[in-house]
This record gives sequence, structure tokens and C-alpha cells, in this order.
Amino acid sequence: MLLSLEGPSQPPRTGGKPKSLVVLLHGLGANGNDLIGLAPHWAPLLPETEFLSPHAPFPCDMAPYGRQWFSFQDRNPARVLAAVRAAATILDGFLDDALAERGLDASRLALVGFSQGTMMSLHVGLRRPAPIAGILGFSGRLLGPEFLAEELRSKPPVFLVHGNADEMVPFESLALAKSALEEHGVPVETLARPGLGHGIDDMGLSRGGQFLRKVLTAPAKS
Repeated sequence: MLLSLEGPSQPPRTGGKPKSLVVLLHGLGANGNDLIGLAPHWAPLLPETEFLSPHAPFPCDMAPYGRQWFSFQDRNPARVLAAVRAAATILDGFLDDALAERGLDASRLALVGFSQGTMMSLHVGLRRPAPIAGILGFSGRLLGPEFLAEELRSKPPVFLVHGNADEMVPFESLALAKSALEEHGVPVETLARPGLGHGIDDMGLSRGGQFLRKVLTAPAKS
């Protein structure tokens, strides 16, 4: 039996049934309450969008609090990727249910991640059979790029933001992700933030909101 996810949400600013959905995926040691705070900043741009910020399925094993999508205790790439795949199954089920409950198709869904949440967003978003609207990632990495050739199932637009003073996830991860995504025909845009550590600044917040508005208000592809 799959674990189910839950967490805070923010309904559409206009009230009524949402016409699009943004799912926010937090980083290691945080929980859904961490990223739902982004919703009020973007709601004016996306007044008919509902925001969901689920808690990751597992307790953080590197701190006495918070949640994690997968463990970083063992950095062996094969073990990390196996754990990512396990979490992806849970997240995919959550996304399927969220869309079905609201009567929305995949083209009305955007994923937003921070750090480990970005890693999950990229892994899941590129492997879903029906293309989602887009992926916005802050301070993350593309895990297992060598598997994209055989596992890539859709190519939603991607926007990645990373501070060049990030002390947790190397800034070089931005260029590596961009190169791998471009190699496989995934439309990708990046934004480097000078002097920014492991976090989200006002420019990233603003440009990220513009990206979400662009992909979620575009006409649905047939």
C-alpha cells in the first residue's frame, strides 16, 4: 500500500474551482509548511490556481525534525536513485489523485521544487507520460542524467534558479542540468543569482512567478 501525502494548501484567489494546480515540493529537513509561503506571492499572477504543498513521505534521518523525500545518509548514486524512484511512485500517485479530484489534465499542472524538492520535480516531471505545464526548480540538481535517454517520457519547459554562493548544492549543478536537459530536447531556461546561498531571493521569486504564469496560462496543447 502506497503512502499518501498531505500538507497545507491555498485555494484559488478568485474562489471556486481551480483551473490550474501548482504543487510545491520542499527540501530536506523541511515540510510542506515551508514552501506554501510562496503561494501568496504568486497568487496575484495566478488567481485561478490552487497551490498544494505536501509533506514529504519520510521523517528526516539527518535531523530530529522535518521530512525527506529520500535519504542522503548514503551518497552512493545507485542507492540514492533507488530511493528517488521509490519516492517518485508515491508522488506520482499524489499528483494523479490531485488532478483527478479537480478534473484537470496534466497540462494544467506545474511542479515547483526547492533543493531536494527540485530533484524530485525533475525526476517525476520528465517521466510522466502526459506532459505537465512546467517545472520550476530552485537550488537543486538533476539526478541520474545518464538514464534520461531511456526514461524520458515528456519534455515540459523547465526553469532552474541557483545561487552561485550555494553552500549545500554546488552551483555547478545548474550548468550540468541545463546541458543534460538540452541534450535531450527539453526546453530549459536558467537564472544564476550572484551572491545567493541556498535559498530563494526576490529576483528568483519574481522570475519564477512569471514562468509559472506563462506555462499555466498558455493554451492547452492538443
